[in-house]
Amino acid sequence: MKIGVLTGGGDAPGLNAAIRAVTRHALLAGDTVVGVRNGWAGMLGEGDTLELGRREVAGILPLGGTILGTSSKVNPVTLDGGEDQVMSAIRRLRLDALVAIGGDGTLSIASHFATLGAPLTAIGKTIDNDLSVTEYCIGFDSAVTIVAEALDRLHTTATAHHRVMVLEVMGRDTGWLAAIGGLAGGADMVVIPEVPTTVDDLLDHLRARRAAGSDFSLVVVAEGASIHGLRLSRAGDPPDANGHRATPRMALRGVGERLAAVIESSSGVETRATVLGHTQRGGTPSAFDRIWATRVGVAAHQFAADGQFGSMPVVRDGTIATAPIADVARKHRLPPDWYDLAKVFF
Repeated sequence: MKIGVLTGGGDAPGLNAAIRAVTRHALLAGDTVVGVRNGWAGMLGEGDTLELGRREVAGILPLGGTILGTSSKVNPVTLDGGEDQVMSAIRRLRLDALVAIGGDGTLSIASHFATLGAPLTAIGKTIDNDLSVTEYCIGFDSAVTIVAEALDRLHTTATAHHRVMVLEVMGRDTGWLAAIGGLAGGADMVVIPEVPTTVDDLLDHLRARRAAGSDFSLVVVAEGASIHGLRLSRAGDPPDANGHRATPRMALRGVGERLAAVIESSSGVETRATVLGHTQRGGTPSAFDRIWATRVGVAAHQFAADGQFGSMPVVRDGTIATAPIADVARKHRLPPDWYDLAKVFF
């Protein structure tokens, strides 16, 4: 067999581990592996590929990012002639299977081409952990660890200066990172897109903590959270090629900085904001991410070898299961019980 593999959307720790797993398992079976550069863009025009062998994937297990490059700006389904170009590239490259590694945008595209008859399987990754059906997405554990470590560090300076510290984390549509990272890092308040709140609610909570004797507070806010009474900038920017509000523009909303300014002006308590931004995506993947990326990578090659196209490996009940790509591509909001658990410690 000849198998292609691409990484699309935002980068996440563990992508290289998945590429390595697909490649090494395929080579063991005597298959040929072709890496597609820069996501779906590498399947357009003449294409942009390289053959992957043991040498090409040697030493990449602990590396962040992706050796194949990625892009969240190219959606061949919405481009004039894009569908024909991708289907032609599959035939021209003589691919027996294509493994697409990505989040909801990448998986939606993969599912679309599977319905057109393309031999597609996939692997789910996103630091937001917001894919449906699967219990885990590559990159989430590493990102949560970064959020928790940031809160550990902010805790010491907050207590020293008796400040409110506001930590803005990624989370365009869902609050997985904010809630789970906040829980792991001992946050005193978490603000997420799934749970509406107001500026007055936040201020009342912080005042109650002060009255109870806590002279500092750690507040985690997801970048996509909407807080009634807080004016944010550029909230109406157009979506990107995959229908998302573009991540750089999400950062320009300034929810962390603006919330900190309101807290300080309204309460008189010194308040500082920290925006983690892309540090949550970068760097060495955790051992957990390396292991799961390896498990789903091996499974994805097995799916390709078995001709299970239109389906992909997912994590269910702590093991590998099967699900249609289209089902996994749907958004999965943070379940209320996770937020309720975090609230115990507010």
